[in-house]
Amino acid sequence: MIAELDTRRFRDAMRRFATGVTIITTRDGDSTPVGLTANSFNSVSLTPPLVLWSLNKHARSLPVFMSASHYAVSVLCAEQMGLAARFASPIDDRFSGIEWRSGATGTPLFDDCVAWFECASVHRYEGGDHIIFVGEVLNFGHSDRVPLLYAGGAYGVPAPHPALASVTPTTR
Repeated sequence: MIAELDTRRFRDAMRRFATGVTIITTRDGDSTPVGLTANSFNSVSLTPPLVLWSLNKHARSLPVFMSASHYAVSVLCAEQMGLAARFASPIDDRFSGIEWRSGATGTPLFDDCVAWFECASVHRYEGGDHIIFVGEVLNFGHSDRVPLLYAGGAYGVPAPHPALASVTPTTR
């Protein structure tokens, strides 16, 4: 066990793990849309269908998500890098001037995503300096678009592995 973990080095090591980029959305008590960019999204279970994501305990939107009964996860495509940057910024009204729609649960969703999930918030757990949210998927969809990735502090897109260049599509 490491006696005293160097948090900067730990963060740098974690940045080596490539993730998808999502925008998590809900509505506050006045039905105003609230959202943020997150890359801490993952599946938990197929039966029942559960997903998780986490939010820093110091995030301004934490009280809204803690009280929300539902939220949505929009998995962004490569062309939505600007949307990811917007929802990661400190601006107050991230929804101003952009197109979005209300899903079946009333949560904001974005068109042209790689995938989207509307969830009932079923569990919240403390995890160090974050709250881990577990949601039951109530509705979802997906497309064949290219996903937006995040690794090493930069956005990217997936590319076929070089070893696959010699494999024909019929042998994959």
